[in-house]
Amino acid sequence: MSTKNRLGRRLIQLYVGLALYGASSALLVEAGLGLEPWNVLHQGLAELTGLTIGVVSIIVGAAVLLLWIPLRQRPGLGTVSNVFVVGLAMDGTLALVPDVHSLPIRIPLLLSGIVLNGVATGLYIAARFGPGPRDGLMTGLHQRTGRSIRLMRTAVEVAVVATGFALGGTVGVGTVLYAVSIGPLAQLFLRVFDVPPASGGSTVVAEGQPQGAILRP
Repeated sequence: MSTKNRLGRRLIQLYVGLALYGASSALLVEAGLGLEPWNVLHQGLAELTGLTIGVVSIIVGAAVLLLWIPLRQRPGLGTVSNVFVVGLAMDGTLALVPDVHSLPIRIPLLLSGIVLNGVATGLYIAARFGPGPRDGLMTGLHQRTGRSIRLMRTAVEVAVVATGFALGGTVGVGTVLYAVSIGPLAQLFLRVFDVPPASGGSTVVAEGQPQGAILRP
């Protein structure tokens, strides 16, 4: 594959993956059976402020990105794009998907959202344009403190879920199911969508092994 075609494929993967990530998060919101950790916080803040969950996601993502400065993390194109595309896609999907109240519909919606999230994660991370701001926070804390990534992720996400739940975010069986399944799903789809790295580097590209961006146990 030529360098130009590889770059084109990677850009498509990046933005399709980020858009699908936002859409999958919206499906979890609609299912109402529990959200992924950071969206528990986003939903709680949305309840508190009256903003949409997508707008809150953008604001929180930008704030987390600022924390990269003292942690000496370098963002890529995918990092910055993640902040905006996911939140916009989430709000757009929520505006299009009708409210559901029947449990037989909410359960498949939950499962579809989790699987789609795994697909989306594999797509955008395999594109090798840099991790999302929240994942970069975990690696930055790991590098600065010397503590394991697993410990850093667990500590931060427990704090995020607890704060979000206290503010009114939805924690439930979906939160647990997401936590135990997203790692294996993302690893699977990373292999499916992996783009072989080019021989040269780029200022907007975060090359390296995309599997290293999956920080979940």
